[in-house]
Amino acid sequence: MWHATLRNLLAHKLRLALSGLAIVLGVAFVSGTMIFTDTLGKTFENLFASTSADVNVEPASAFDSGLAGTGEGTGAASTVPESLVDTVRDVDGVAAAAGFVRTEGVYVLDGNGNVLDTGGAPGIGISWEPDPDLSSSTLVDGRAPRGAAQVALDVDSAEKAGYTLGDTVTVLTTGPRVQAELVGTFSFGDSGGSAGASLAAFETRAAQELFGTPGQFSGIGISTADGIAEETVRDRVAAAIGDGYDVRTASEQAEALAGDFEEGLAFVETFLLAFAGIALFVGTFIILNTFSMLVAQRTRELALLRALGAGRAQVTRSVLAEALVLGIVGSTLGLAAGFGVATGLRSLFGQFGLTLDGGLVFATDTVLWSYAVGVLVTLMAAYLPARRAAKTPPVAAMRDDHVSVERSLRRRTVFGGVLTAAGVAAMVGAFIVQDDGTAASLVGVGALTLLLGTIALSPVIARPFLRGIGAVLPRLFGTSGHLARENAVRNPRRTAATASALMVGLALVSGFSIIGASTNASVDNSLDQSLGADYVVSTAVAAPFSAEIAQEIRVIDGVESVTQQRFGQAQLGGVQTSVSAVDAATLDSAFALDYLTGGTEGLRGEGLLVDEDTAASRGWSVGDRVEALLANGERVELTVGGVYTTNQALGLAVISLDTFTAAGGEALDRFVYVDVAPDVDAAAVRSSLKATLDAYPVVTLKDQAQFADEQKGQVDQLLMIINALLGLSVIIAVLGIVNTLALSVIERTREIGLLRAIGMDRRQLRQMIRLESVAISVYGAVFGLILGIVFGTGLVQALADQGISQQVIPGGRMLLFLAIGALIGVLAAVWPARRAAGLKLLDAIATT
Repeated sequence: MWHATLRNLLAHKLRLALSGLAIVLGVAFVSGTMIFTDTLGKTFENLFASTSADVNVEPASAFDSGLAGTGEGTGAASTVPESLVDTVRDVDGVAAAAGFVRTEGVYVLDGNGNVLDTGGAPGIGISWEPDPDLSSSTLVDGRAPRGAAQVALDVDSAEKAGYTLGDTVTVLTTGPRVQAELVGTFSFGDSGGSAGASLAAFETRAAQELFGTPGQFSGIGISTADGIAEETVRDRVAAAIGDGYDVRTASEQAEALAGDFEEGLAFVETFLLAFAGIALFVGTFIILNTFSMLVAQRTRELALLRALGAGRAQVTRSVLAEALVLGIVGSTLGLAAGFGVATGLRSLFGQFGLTLDGGLVFATDTVLWSYAVGVLVTLMAAYLPARRAAKTPPVAAMRDDHVSVERSLRRRTVFGGVLTAAGVAAMVGAFIVQDDGTAASLVGVGALTLLLGTIALSPVIARPFLRGIGAVLPRLFGTSGHLARENAVRNPRRTAATASALMVGLALVSGFSIIGASTNASVDNSLDQSLGADYVVSTAVAAPFSAEIAQEIRVIDGVESVTQQRFGQAQLGGVQTSVSAVDAATLDSAFALDYLTGGTEGLRGEGLLVDEDTAASRGWSVGDRVEALLANGERVELTVGGVYTTNQALGLAVISLDTFTAAGGEALDRFVYVDVAPDVDAAAVRSSLKATLDAYPVVTLKDQAQFADEQKGQVDQLLMIINALLGLSVIIAVLGIVNTLALSVIERTREIGLLRAIGMDRRQLRQMIRLESVAISVYGAVFGLILGIVFGTGLVQALADQGISQQVIPGGRMLLFLAIGALIGVLAAVWPARRAAGLKLLDAIATT
């Protein structure tokens, strides 16, 4: 039997190639995702481990607010006093200690005056530490900076900006604009990379002055004396300096940072593996079709083996052995192709500022999972055809007139009906429940169940649908059209399996298109209703920037009001909440607020404004007292002064800029809103604004329409990535149609020969196969679009409270997807049609 199995594999190389390619693509995405995420994790693990001293002292965060130790996203300016360094130095076991300064919002300009492109990664300013035991930077060329007129850059930034030693570098800090001589370049950490961020290093005193922290440090680095454990020094330092500080060893610091980072990384990995799963799911249809048709074509051969003494189990094992070999070969090639996928993902994420240094990480888990997934999917898809082959009676199968009896679709219809009903129930439930997370989960479950139900019912639906849309084929294309329609409905299971692959791909593409279009429409509607300012000043990624920009805009003739907006994290009444800080005096001119109770006056002093959902969920009303705890430990008693309808620009809660600053909030703006005075030359004011902002290339000036386009651009960018990843499933679907048609041509070789013998020419034959392919593709595309519309509209409704308030079905795009489905049918039929037309007439007739 093993000899027969090997012979069949070699005899059907071409037939198995397309199925093998589906496995290769699916496994490549699985292995590529795992290689990429392992590389991502290793990059930051090395970075975290190599950028910490033996023991580190940093301000304690009052609550978990993101990436531990960085202060990112907290909005609170947390520092340690310079005097604390002497206290730490006096601790027994401390060999050396030094304070360091680190802040975001420090950008390097290139020689043309443009902000150095980091793809969205932060610009970081640091202090230069000369002690190698305390420093995470290693000088590569030149010397250490001295004074505010000298700077050192990381090697990558200097190279990208085209700077060499001695050049004058312009640095935008959170305070003044600095012109400094480049005196040194350095590598960061053990790997030498900074994951895409740009680093500008100044002498410690200069860094304190430039970054607005005179007499303060971001933290203290400690090197331990020889022979004394880091844990011992950590405990002694913690006892000496008291509460209010986090004291960690290097390993604890790296572990804490890596732990928070892995939470975000888990989402990326799940996101990418979901697309790999889709690719494998779609590929399963190809493998199932391939083995079903191969077994059908070899019915007499397998029956002869049974007659010669082979048992059912042997026949089943023989077919599964072919699948096993195919799975192993496909998984091996897919594993190799995974490096290409990982390289592509690294390049793609590099465009968004996430630069991964060093080589790709190839772990044992990647190999095991790749083979497990590829082989198991192949064996599962081949099992049913193998069982059917084993059950065929040997004597009946060897008869020349044997015709396999089509099995009843009753069980499949019942099963598909139950799944479809369950999917509809889940979708209905999503509209009833109040919790957004539960609603989105129900939509996901409902969409998946509907998809599986439709796939199960597909053979039942295929015949009437194809006869309906195929009714025009005989009228337009005569005999070729009639035969194409009959071929498409001849084997509804095969047609359904072939169309299902395309249906899955287009369902997801169309669903996400609806979500993207609805989100963009919601952005337009939200800004129309929530924003009142004429212009917005911000970075493309809402990064923090210097408050000096707002001060310079205020003195421009024709500017009526300027509103600064800052963000932070706070616990309001014990619940962590994103807080927006604005100036109460100009709030109404910058934002269009609709108050249910209270008003803008309630923001003055230590007031608090909240949106209606927040007020309802926490039982707050105007006049209530709420305790606010910032990440730096500052506590403020606030009074609810107003409740407003949902406003996307302001968020859930608003406090005054004065309250935020007094509580230690960072003096960095995220948005600046500008109103132009009436009866002035608006064009002249805009020109003056642009001239002022030319000195700050990190920010741009946008009117409301341009600001909306910028926000929608981020949605479109994400949608482009999703559709590019989903494109893999569509490619596999095309391969599935090619595979089915090619095998169908082989199966119908004698029939094709007879058609040629009674007068059908090659052109008509090619036309027949093309029309059959188009009919199958249109069937898959139509039901894919229907499912996509159900999924997309359901998810938009479920996320209505998250800001997606507009329901948009892009009709033009849906028609385009339908046309693409038909085009896929035409392209998929090219090779099978040419193969059929190239068959020799007499040889085809003689085929048994």
